[in-house]
Amino acid sequence: MVRLRYAPSPTGDPHLGNIRTAIWSWLYAKKMNGQFIIRIEDTDQARTIDGATDRILNSLSFLGIDWDEGPTTSGKYGPYIQSKRKETYVKYAEELVQSDLAYYAFETPSELAAIREEQKKQGLPPGYDGRGRLINKTQAKEFLDKKIPYVIRFKMPQEGETSFTDLIRGKITVQNKTLDDLIILKSDGFPTYHFAHIIDDHLMEITHVTRGDEWIPSTPKHVAIIAALGWELPIYVHTPIILGPDGGKLSKRHGARSVLDYKEDGYLPQAVMNYLAMTGWALDDKTNIISIDELKKHFDLHQLLPNPATFDEDKLNWLNGIYMREMPLDELANILQKQLTKDLNEDISLETLKKIVPIIQERINKINEITNIAGFFFKKDFQFTDLEILHKNILENNVEKTITVLLSIIEKFEKIDEKKLITANVEQLLRSNAEANNIKPGKLFMLLRIIVTGQKVSPPLFETIEIVGKNKVIQRLQTAIQKLS
Repeated sequence: MVRLRYAPSPTGDPHLGNIRTAIWSWLYAKKMNGQFIIRIEDTDQARTIDGATDRILNSLSFLGIDWDEGPTTSGKYGPYIQSKRKETYVKYAEELVQSDLAYYAFETPSELAAIREEQKKQGLPPGYDGRGRLINKTQAKEFLDKKIPYVIRFKMPQEGETSFTDLIRGKITVQNKTLDDLIILKSDGFPTYHFAHIIDDHLMEITHVTRGDEWIPSTPKHVAIIAALGWELPIYVHTPIILGPDGGKLSKRHGARSVLDYKEDGYLPQAVMNYLAMTGWALDDKTNIISIDELKKHFDLHQLLPNPATFDEDKLNWLNGIYMREMPLDELANILQKQLTKDLNEDISLETLKKIVPIIQERINKINEITNIAGFFFKKDFQFTDLEILHKNILENNVEKTITVLLSIIEKFEKIDEKKLITANVEQLLRSNAEANNIKPGKLFMLLRIIVTGQKVSPPLFETIEIVGKNKVIQRLQTAIQKLS
């Protein structure tokens, strides 16, 4: 059975490339009827941020990603938080020392800095020079007895070469003489990433290690440690990065945010999932819209492209708009009701909203746009957004005539039965009023749009008046007259 894991560090919100790797791992586990595991890698305690783990898990939940084992679920390979597995890492590190495959190193930070400075002067690549290997067991014991701080370093092979196969890139080979002795256990007793993930992946029976391609240079060291422990290699899948539109590393200046930021900004989870899953993978040369069920069926790690993909927020916006417009009306109304309730802090009638959705669905691209597009339907303390716009759109630059026309419209609305205030009747009433007052219909309709909605751009006017209702429309017309008087 294939077992894939997503192993983020709780040092902040995961970036889009990181979440994309989680998506790919989850999809492949689903496709292969395997298992998907969440493991929190918090051994770098200094960088751990309170609440980051919850935000990571909330990001996955927002996208619809579930997990078979993890910090919030049971499993026989737990705990799934590395800081709770400290004794396990110490055990294996000490075993490597006893087998003479690792050693205690006692250099101070200043000594290590001096080593790097000397290498820099000589034009050598920075790295540990292996001097800790020269300390014999007797000396090491004396230092340990004196409580001198130490780390444990792995003894990298100094001759030959190390190879591994990446699922995307094929065989990669590195000369061992270019690899230094890396730290596997830090002075605070916590393991480094290089060691902890190896132990956990083996004990948790992970079959595929999916991670960013920035880890390729370190992988030969991981391979050497695995060989020293006598374990089998997992299948490595180093995913390419996502670039910004300018070809640089993707960052917030390109519009990239965390998944939860996109949620807050009104994006649908299926649109974000669709976009990220297909940024670096394609079903074919023409498919852009693909459901989660289809992704689970067709996605394959073997088909990932090795080259970086480019982030395109315009495409994400387009995808989100497509999903919004294809969503069943009742489902969309329920989603929009939550957003309006949050933004307006008022009770939002779902029945009214269901009448509104058909006339705004083609215009809305993100959930949080609903308040600007249709908030005026529900605001109890409705106010004109810009009185200057109202004054600029008076009829024939004549305030008195404008007030007279508005009063005549109020009179007609007062006489009409609420049940007859339907779109067709509204249109007929307003067109006849424009004709009777020798006014261009478009000019009248723009003025009424501003009065009823508070904005120049809005859903269709006649349908809007029907939904807003007779009493509110009359009240807003009266308010406009007061503002103009």
